[in-house]
Amino acid sequence: MQLAATSPVVRKHGEHPIDEQQIDPRALKILRQLDEAGFEAYLVGGCIRDLLLGKQPKDFDIATNARPEQIASIFRNCRLIGRRFRLAHIHFGRYIIEVATFRAPPEREARTDSYGSVLEDNHYGTLEDDVVRRDFTINALYYDSKNDEIRDYVGALDDINRRIIRIIGDPVARYTEDPVRMLRAARFSAKLNMPLEADTEAAIVACRDNLRAVPAARLFDEVQKLFMSGYGQTCFDVLQQHGLFEALFPDAEKTIHYPHAAYAQYAKNMMRIALANTDERIAADKPVTIAFLLAAILWPVYQLQYRGLLKERDNWHSAMHEAIDLVHIAASERVAIPVRLRGMIREIWALQARLEQAARGNIRKMHSVLAHPRFRAAYDFLLVRQGAGEDLADLVELWTALQQDPDTAADVEQYCAEQSEDEESAAAPRKRRSRNSNRRKKRD
Repeated sequence: MQLAATSPVVRKHGEHPIDEQQIDPRALKILRQLDEAGFEAYLVGGCIRDLLLGKQPKDFDIATNARPEQIASIFRNCRLIGRRFRLAHIHFGRYIIEVATFRAPPEREARTDSYGSVLEDNHYGTLEDDVVRRDFTINALYYDSKNDEIRDYVGALDDINRRIIRIIGDPVARYTEDPVRMLRAARFSAKLNMPLEADTEAAIVACRDNLRAVPAARLFDEVQKLFMSGYGQTCFDVLQQHGLFEALFPDAEKTIHYPHAAYAQYAKNMMRIALANTDERIAADKPVTIAFLLAAILWPVYQLQYRGLLKERDNWHSAMHEAIDLVHIAASERVAIPVRLRGMIREIWALQARLEQAARGNIRKMHSVLAHPRFRAAYDFLLVRQGAGEDLADLVELWTALQQDPDTAADVEQYCAEQSEDEESAAAPRKRRSRNSNRRKKRD
């Protein structure tokens, strides 16, 4: 890692576009209280980047030379969290402002795992030390609210003007310290519509296998950030571009490159359509769940698993649930899907079979499916399957009509019953009259 920065570029009042009115007043209050207590404190990271890009920040993070315990002594609404990075969370109801102490390189050799990832990093330092510990230049800007000035130690302002994402320090070393930085690079590239700087991009090829060392629970958190922030479809494309999607969902990646070209395209369509729908719902401020996305990402894997098991046994129901279990177990080796979400995915997939079975004309089953708490998710999933290339027009039309008028179920049941009777009568052999019966009639 490079040495601590010492000569910042300073943009004073009037030389930058940030207006104090754009900053959350709760963040300004924290900055003021830390200053009054005798500490340095700055707004830092993505909030400054977003303000310079003309975007409204979602979060306002603060960096200070106050230690976590000192921060907690100043703010009664403070909670300390984390082991690897000790952080202070200051609560305002449900809203949280994160306050981090300036970090420095360890004085002794850092404790790492077998892949070289840092396991513990509570080493405190100065603002100059803190700058080079941050991941990307665009996230290493500091705003001094007291003097209304921006401090740039790493060329962040130039990178923002050039619209590129550059990692601070040697890319291979930084990715090795924390492989999740590769996923963050992809996310920022998608979110900000900025390409990665050449060396920042090239190092991903050499380091992406290190993601195997990252705890599966942490990768699940990163998957949520990637796909549930309103630009999930773009994130998917960027992950594919840099070979990172495979590190998260190796089995799903295999379906995208399946030998049968039509199925490979179908698998990719499933994922991109579901991601696009989620992005649209987030933009419209509608409720979303990661379970639906995971169901779409893993559905092609499940279909192959289910078909394979069905060849070995007659009971489709047991094959279905065994296939679901196998897919969940394999996926959770990389991304730890919580039990609650696994249950939701199971229901969405199992309901696909019930949607088809009930459509055969059983009115009781139709109303039972309509009343299921996951029916709407299952119906939306059916639409994704149709959009991805499955021939489901009749099934979609039926369940669309049933939602508009549940009484339609009675007409469907009667129609199916009549069709069944016609088929049975057409298939039944005609009974031949015996000659003896005709003779008896004549005698009578």
